[in-house]
Amino acid sequence: MQQDALPSLRWLVDAGADEAVDEMPRDRFAAAPPPADTPKSGAQRIVARSSTATSPESADAVLQSARTAATACQDIDSLRAALAAFEGCSLKATAKNLVFGDGNPDAPLMLIGEAPGADEDREGRPFVGVSGQLLDRMLAAIGQDRSGTYITNILPWRPPGNRKPTPAEILMCLPFVERHIELVAPRLLVFVGGTAAGALLDRTEGITRLRGRWLSWRDVPVMAIYHPAYLLRQPALKKQAWKDMLAIRQRLEDL
Repeated sequence: MQQDALPSLRWLVDAGADEAVDEMPRDRFAAAPPPADTPKSGAQRIVARSSTATSPESADAVLQSARTAATACQDIDSLRAALAAFEGCSLKATAKNLVFGDGNPDAPLMLIGEAPGADEDREGRPFVGVSGQLLDRMLAAIGQDRSGTYITNILPWRPPGNRKPTPAEILMCLPFVERHIELVAPRLLVFVGGTAAGALLDRTEGITRLRGRWLSWRDVPVMAIYHPAYLLRQPALKKQAWKDMLAIRQRLEDL
């Protein structure tokens, strides 16, 4: 060992680095190489981070089954029947009812929420509980009601205990939701809450960043709004929610 290297070695020992961990030095600041199988699509990312899928291969098979069933539907009634027959989401086994949709499927405005709660599961209709009543009042404030609006959810079955849907549950139902939008063909979409907005827009931002601005889903204008259940817990945000509803009213008037 060279004599002039000893001071540097002593400094390292004094600093606590008294053991070699590799034969060769490593550049700890070098960029890590990308993983071999980097997910490329939003659906693939959901599969990759989901802990409920037994394997990516089995999840892909169920997803393909959902896509095939949804694509074959030519109207709302056939979509409802296909969703009722679908066995790829475990929530179906614990739910009382399929919660498909409510309102007017010919309306220009379509709202999409997260998942049914206990009241919705009992009645088989979306947004009929306390948060649904607030949503009705929000719509009434801009001159709308369910006769001029169509409402559904990302998930048609209630998660037990009203827990947050898992990525895998969202993924397996997404083809039906997308086909639902295509068949209704709204001129304006409102995503009620961050779960619906994140899933359909394939965005990672929270609802506080997504709300208040116009986005797009396959060329259809989209506004993401706070979920009424969240507003019931955070009433101070109702002022922002009112601004969003006014923007929706103005956009409807401009159609």
